[in-house]
Amino acid sequence: MSESREFAVMSHESDIRLAGLETHRNFDPVCVCQTTHSSGNHGQALAWAAQHCGLPCNVIVPRNTPTVKIDAIKGYGADVTLCEPNPTSRAETCAAICSEKNYVYIPSADHYDVMAGQGTIALEFLEQVPMLDAILVAASAGGMVSGIACAAKQLKPEIKIFVVEPFGKDLERCLREGKRLWPEPPQYVDTIAEGIRIQQLGKLAFPIVLSLAEKEVFTTTNAQIVEGMRFAFERMKVVIEGASGAVIAAAMSKRLRRMDGRLRHVGVILCGGNVDIDHIPWLPTREA
Repeated sequence: MSESREFAVMSHESDIRLAGLETHRNFDPVCVCQTTHSSGNHGQALAWAAQHCGLPCNVIVPRNTPTVKIDAIKGYGADVTLCEPNPTSRAETCAAICSEKNYVYIPSADHYDVMAGQGTIALEFLEQVPMLDAILVAASAGGMVSGIACAAKQLKPEIKIFVVEPFGKDLERCLREGKRLWPEPPQYVDTIAEGIRIQQLGKLAFPIVLSLAEKEVFTTTNAQIVEGMRFAFERMKVVIEGASGAVIAAAMSKRLRRMDGRLRHVGVILCGGNVDIDHIPWLPTREA
């Protein structure tokens, strides 16, 4: 890394940033359908928040989700429904449960209240490190990037928000051409970073990212993600998931080093809530 560039870390251990959930106290039970190929942080966070508000909650997860993640969701009092490991099955299963039980659907990203809640990450970050010149954020469906970009730009208009993605997401081409270029139906990309596996940004999130984020997107391969994860595990003694490994890889990349030298203070968002310690990518898989 450049000796003139400093990095700040914001630990984002859970996704309990659901602005607006209190407004659902008098509504029907809540149904959340994950937008990732795992249970993820949002499912656990919404289960916790629904329990806090006294609302039943159902979380839809792919049937190949590790048991430890399903148990975590159930531990917060939510019901779990399994679906096939693809976006179409996820959406269809969620729609069926919402229709059958008259539940309210709260997506993990493409909802303005959820974006606003996730934007509080930027508020906390800039409160702690007001000299930040840029923030690197891994993107799944784009809710966290959108929220962080809105909040950060409001507080500090000159700050730059860079998106980090897995190989195959192709977001930079979409941003440079100013339109959605992804194939339909929605699909997952082949990456070990399951928390950012969805290829498309959400319909509400994309215009915000297009407007506020930089057009330069940091694309990471599986090997680079592993390198980033290992750096955090070995040098920082911090357990992080694949999506955060991608962010560290971006922070350590030649592309960032070659960018504007005025970007001296760069923030990265790290999380370990989506990691399965029995399946660390550089270690042999544990037998059950």
